[in-house]
Amino acid sequence: MSLWKSAALSSRHLLDPYADEPTALSGFAGPRERALEEGIWSLGDADLLAIVLGTGLVGTPVTLVSAALLARFSGLEGLSRLGPHALAQHPGLGLAKALRIAASLELGRRAFERAVRPRPPVRTSASIAAWCAAHLGPLEHEQMWVISLDGRNGMRGARRVSQGGLHGCSVTAKDILRAALADAASALVLVHNHPSGDSAPSPEDVLMTNSVAAAGAVIGVPLLDHVIIAPDGHYSSMHDLGMIERGGAPPDDDEEPRP
Repeated sequence: MSLWKSAALSSRHLLDPYADEPTALSGFAGPRERALEEGIWSLGDADLLAIVLGTGLVGTPVTLVSAALLARFSGLEGLSRLGPHALAQHPGLGLAKALRIAASLELGRRAFERAVRPRPPVRTSASIAAWCAAHLGPLEHEQMWVISLDGRNGMRGARRVSQGGLHGCSVTAKDILRAALADAASALVLVHNHPSGDSAPSPEDVLMTNSVAAAGAVIGVPLLDHVIIAPDGHYSSMHDLGMIERGGAPPDDDEEPRP
């Protein structure tokens, strides 16, 4: 049997590493300066809120305004339950600052929801084509997208890195890898469309793809595939065709039939 026992504690017994002591706030450098020097993560709730507010009242520093706001509404949890009009009733706030607070809290909420949301796995060229066909297939100009994957082939992000005309678009390996690194990718897949209707890779596609694969291998972000989509939904996979010369191991090969 476990030696630990569960007991409910009131909030006054819990230590909050991000809580500020209002009486001590005025003795430090401003929150913006400390955020730049020490990192944004090192700031307490009142300092972060002060940065959102920007300014205080005449004779009252913004850090004291933010600390009073947190004390009045029982911390971030209380603030998150209020709308802009209710927040605007607090001294030192108007509707504009109240909207900043509400927007900041909503951004944090969305960031958390998206961080814990299961990432769709990308295991075959068919799954990539199915994900991108509805968007890229009908276009009358070419677009190049980078699909960033985590270590389990879950999709970390999708970024458009280039847009061109009917017969091509210009993009460099540096542009592509920069987008993948911005998403902290463990691997990447390229996707672009051929509005002409032929999904077969062109000589330029092959050259560019192997340039990206070689550069990705150097920095440890392998190119797994380059999928080319035609308007009718047909696609070509340069991995399936054996046309990628360098890069990491391909996705799991429980291949789905190609259209």
